[in-house]
Amino acid sequence: MSTFGSLYRVTTFGESHCKAVGVIIDGCPPGLPLTENDVQPQLSRRRPGQSELTTPRDEKDRVTILSGTEMGFTLGTPIAMMVPNEDQRPHDYGEMDLYPRPSHADYTYLEKYGIKAGSGGGRSSARETIGRVAASAVAEKYITTVHGIEIVAFVASVGNVSMMPFDDPNGEFPEDPSKELEWMDSWNAWWKKLDTVTRRDVDSNEVRCPDEKAAQAMRKRIVRAKEAQDSIGGTVVCVIRKLPTGLGEPCFDKLEAKLAHAMLSIPATKSFEIGSGLAGTTIPGHIHNDQFVNGENGKLRTTTNFSGGIQGGISNGENVYFKVGFKSVATISQAQPTAKYDGSAGVLEAKGRHDPCVLPRAVPIVESMATLVVMEALMQQNGRKLTADALVATGIQIPARLSGLKSGIPSTH
Repeated sequence: MSTFGSLYRVTTFGESHCKAVGVIIDGCPPGLPLTENDVQPQLSRRRPGQSELTTPRDEKDRVTILSGTEMGFTLGTPIAMMVPNEDQRPHDYGEMDLYPRPSHADYTYLEKYGIKAGSGGGRSSARETIGRVAASAVAEKYITTVHGIEIVAFVASVGNVSMMPFDDPNGEFPEDPSKELEWMDSWNAWWKKLDTVTRRDVDSNEVRCPDEKAAQAMRKRIVRAKEAQDSIGGTVVCVIRKLPTGLGEPCFDKLEAKLAHAMLSIPATKSFEIGSGLAGTTIPGHIHNDQFVNGENGKLRTTTNFSGGIQGGISNGENVYFKVGFKSVATISQAQPTAKYDGSAGVLEAKGRHDPCVLPRAVPIVESMATLVVMEALMQQNGRKLTADALVATGIQIPARLSGLKSGIPSTH
């Protein structure tokens, strides 16, 4: 479906070569200061034509708010936003009438609907994500204004080039005991990076990798793919900071499950790892367990963060971080032997304008989907808390054994 969320409900519309793409938001809180200037920065980070590492399609992606605001404030009614497609070239896709592009969605869309978009990828195109980014910019203003939450994503690897601090790029536990201390130092360095990295750091180069040495190597790898009329994939890491405890809904709507759902809905994604991810399968339990210590304001903290800020599907107050894998772009200009729709053999030389690597432009999209998940989780938890506080106001007390405290007191959540 084209709708994401239930309380903060986002419905995107448009195809890659139609007149416009956009979004309708239902459930935005009233009274939020909002203009196009709040939405445009993330759209500009996502737009094509930013550098030689991206598609040359020249779209400005200027957003217009059509409804849901007045005098610069949200009304609580549906917000509609639109971005025109100004540089579409449907004539570049004539061969798509004969060939389904390998590893693209042409064939599967035709099998599902009995009809497909005749140019570009239609709804499977990354142009669809414009609506997601616009909707998330509204949500981001709310979660930063009210909760101070920070969400930063960056390119962590391109092909085999990685900025990870580990000898093993996946951070797997070493078999040699003499290397354990160095391995733990690498994880501590990684968590420190996640504590401090900013979007300004990320945008300091066109690759959007906050490690300049790694960024230069990544750039060379992308250029090599482009010159070969090929493409290359990689990973994006995202960190969510200052997230309140208690977000996430057991059992089927755990916070990491909702994040995985959101990330794997992005075009070209192939994998999702939370916290230590697959590396966690190699780490002994006595090391992987995040031990609790007394923190500020009476809240517990953990000495390590292999969990990635989520335990039991619920946020624990530490940084939430995850990694998303993106495949190499499916549409390339190399001649590829493949079959036509009628089953006969042929050779496809795809035309059109395409990214040699989606990673630099995927960064704001990953941030956007994380923002939508956080917004929904906050609204769910805030609704639960208001309902529970109404019970507390009647004088009901929770037994000490259930509250985790030494004596029964009213719940404060």
